[in-house]
Amino acid sequence: MIRFRPLAHFAQIVDVQPRSPLSRQMAAGLGGALGILVTGLVMRLWLGDPASIPLLVAPMGASAVLLFAVPASPLAQPWAIVGGNVLSALCGIFWMKWLGDPAYAACLAVASAIVVMSLARCLHPPGGACALTCVIGGKAVVAAGWSFALVPVAANSILLVTLGLIYNSAIRSHYPNRPAQYVAPGPEPKGFTMADIEAVLAQYDDLIDVRTEDLDALFRKVEARSYRRLHGIIRCDQIMQSGVPALHPDQNLQQARLELQRRGLRAMPVVDEQGHVEGLLTAGHLGPTDGPLTVREVMNPSPCLAAPDTPIDELLPILSGGVYTEAVVVDAKGHLLGLITQTDLLDALWRGHVAEQIALRDKGAIIGT
Repeated sequence: MIRFRPLAHFAQIVDVQPRSPLSRQMAAGLGGALGILVTGLVMRLWLGDPASIPLLVAPMGASAVLLFAVPASPLAQPWAIVGGNVLSALCGIFWMKWLGDPAYAACLAVASAIVVMSLARCLHPPGGACALTCVIGGKAVVAAGWSFALVPVAANSILLVTLGLIYNSAIRSHYPNRPAQYVAPGPEPKGFTMADIEAVLAQYDDLIDVRTEDLDALFRKVEARSYRRLHGIIRCDQIMQSGVPALHPDQNLQQARLELQRRGLRAMPVVDEQGHVEGLLTAGHLGPTDGPLTVREVMNPSPCLAAPDTPIDELLPILSGGVYTEAVVVDAKGHLLGLITQTDLLDALWRGHVAEQIALRDKGAIIGT
């Protein structure tokens, strides 16, 4: 039996936004309240209580919504807020001074604000309201002229962004938005690339309110989740070489060379007396003549480190990126637990592939019977 749910059907027609967690809603509301409150108080302490110009302009309310509710949006970044509001205000002031009639100046102010913000790469929807405010804000706003773009528009925008920096960094994550690098620097990962994402986005006529870097990080995480769903989760502690020998940072380099050759290894972790990992020494660090150098002087002090419960699909793009060929597995305190090489990783992936093929073959045989 098909059930017709009118509310759900209506929500689909008008494209109701997905529900966000209550904690995020409350945090956004509190941030907006603090942002506007502190901005207004600072402006009052600075200017007193002037009757000529407002301490706060109405578009700051819309800027606060973007800044505190969707701080990762390109429309909510510092240059978008400050540049978008100020440039739009200048557009409104220009047309009002030239035409003098709000009826004609209003439409040209908003239109030019959109174009100027787009050219300056600081598109910010409240900027359109700033342009309109400079046209229809009344005699006091018009009389303020070009200075209105600085005080209160620029002053309000800078104060609000400063508060957004403090608040968003304290409760949520870094701001301005900095997409995390998914893989270590090196050759582009296999599969899709940033160029592929940009080419697809170029086919859309509408602006999509998300950075290509954010899309890349999102898709990489989706790939990893899909891999785990299909193949299961294999952790680093399941494939690492445990009980691996280690070198001391102050050990003579000639001794380290002999140790690598004796054990037939291409890399060895470097640990201090307490067992903390200090670096990694590989055969590539050993020159033709060692001289009086120590391990500390030639080792890689920033090797790839992995926690024992890290899924190996997160390690795959790093060890295949051309920068790292080994990963040192450490506990929460940085003590050495084991070592994973590219060979270990490939072996684990191959065994997983073979097991998957056997399972599919057995499933087919059962269905066939």
